[in-house]
Amino acid sequence: MQNEEEIIFRIVNGDLAAFKILVTQYEKLVSHMVGRLVQNREDAQDVSQEVFIKVYRHLHTFRFQSKLSTWIAQIAYVSAINHLKKNSRKNSLTDDITDFEHCYKTMENPETILLKKSHSEFINQQIALLPVQFRTVLTLFHLNEFSYLEIEEITGMPEGTIKSYLFRARKLLKEKLELYIKYQR
Repeated sequence: MQNEEEIIFRIVNGDLAAFKILVTQYEKLVSHMVGRLVQNREDAQDVSQEVFIKVYRHLHTFRFQSKLSTWIAQIAYVSAINHLKKNSRKNSLTDDITDFEHCYKTMENPETILLKKSHSEFINQQIALLPVQFRTVLTLFHLNEFSYLEIEEITGMPEGTIKSYLFRARKLLKEKLELYIKYQR
């Protein structure tokens, strides 16, 4: 991407071609962020579009106190969480970690899943079943390669909480993957 300050200046002054450059640069980040949290594909696309509308409307307030990618990821995160809160029904999401860990042990066994899914589909399916907090930190840390400090800035979670969620999410995925591999043999 060209110099971020120059692009932002052009966008703030009404250059839509510059905004298209920004969207192209960050659409993958936004779609990963939103897509991991908002499971319905159409809703995720709508939320992603809303993110870029918010970016466009509020870009003049960006003060370069963080990276532009961090600022955009924060908007994506907050938009996705707000969408989930607005559209969730009680007990329809496994966002409560305690409930999830109990539920996680009683889900469909890996042998049945093996017959239906490939390895990557299995892993993506298991990530999708994680609570929002776990999916968020996994996505930001592993897929988007944000640091703990940047994740803290995006989510507002303390660094210790981020590390804990990341550790627990990895542990849960490892357990499921080990069972999957065991039944594959």
